[in-house]
Amino acid sequence: MRDEPRLGFCCKFIPTEPPGTHATQKAAKEAALVMNLTSATMAHLGKLQPAARREKLGAIVLHNLAALERQIEWVGARPPLERLLRIASNVLPGYTHPIAAPLYDEPAFARAIADGLARIGARARALGVRLSFHPGPFCLLASRNPAAIENGIGELEYHARIFEMMGFGSGWHPHGAHINIHIGARDPGLAGFRETLPRVSRTARDLLTIENDEFGFGLDELLTLADLVPIVLDLHHHWVESGGAYIEPEDPRIGPIRESWRGVRPIAHVSVSREGLWPDQDPDRLPDFAALRAAGFSGRDLAAHSDLMWNRALNDLVARHLAWADFEIEAKAKNLASVGLAEQIRAGRTALLAAE
Repeated sequence: MRDEPRLGFCCKFIPTEPPGTHATQKAAKEAALVMNLTSATMAHLGKLQPAARREKLGAIVLHNLAALERQIEWVGARPPLERLLRIASNVLPGYTHPIAAPLYDEPAFARAIADGLARIGARARALGVRLSFHPGPFCLLASRNPAAIENGIGELEYHARIFEMMGFGSGWHPHGAHINIHIGARDPGLAGFRETLPRVSRTARDLLTIENDEFGFGLDELLTLADLVPIVLDLHHHWVESGGAYIEPEDPRIGPIRESWRGVRPIAHVSVSREGLWPDQDPDRLPDFAALRAAGFSGRDLAAHSDLMWNRALNDLVARHLAWADFEIEAKAKNLASVGLAEQIRAGRTALLAAE
């Protein structure tokens, strides 16, 4: 994978058409449907007759493959700085569920899926688009509940199987591809993670990453696992968990994070507290966690993500970190937020060059 910095959005594409007439709103809604993956509940599929179930699932999967390909084409047409995409997990709905799993085993359906994913993966590589998955919180490797562990491993293997069919299933984080998860329960915690990890396939282990969070495991704890798995630094989670600390690229913990990736360019996450949460927000000053807590805002209030990357001071921090890591932008406005951040970073670089 090339070493230029990248940033991008997560899972869902939001059309840029502004709200206006009914026709404009309808066009935006149709564009969103075309560009985004969809799903169906297993309860709904279970109520259908076998032929109808097969038809319904087949239509959803074909739509999802086409939508994923459109997202990658869109990202691949953006400037190099923006060629990163977190893929939604519902590419193949119910892949491990007893209701849908037999359908995925049918030879013609399996072949169509494999061919489609192989084509999409090749296209992503040709366009230089870095890809990732971030399964939901139920995908964990530390728990006292054996069923939760089995489900977590199954979800991880499902995501690894998709990457494998896309051509990202051989070697250590090929082309920067990765599947990012949280650790799981405080009990058994880090020791439980270490105990469970050997049960995961080599393919999935070579794609796995873990991130710090504000409720379970902070950055310093995660660094004790850096010998096993790459660490994803989440700046916003760290800000909340630490009570307001901002990590600069020169922080001594950046070195171990980079080393945990073993030669692959690391990934980091960023978000910011919601717009309008407190009066007189200054976009050119980093939010002051201690002052906001003293003003009555809860940690949960401050942890919630904004729509756009409204804080220019934080965006400048991201620009500094791009020297060593790529960034997934975890904002609710998805591509609108990542494009806005990229435009600020490009403008800053242009101004810097003009001043030299």
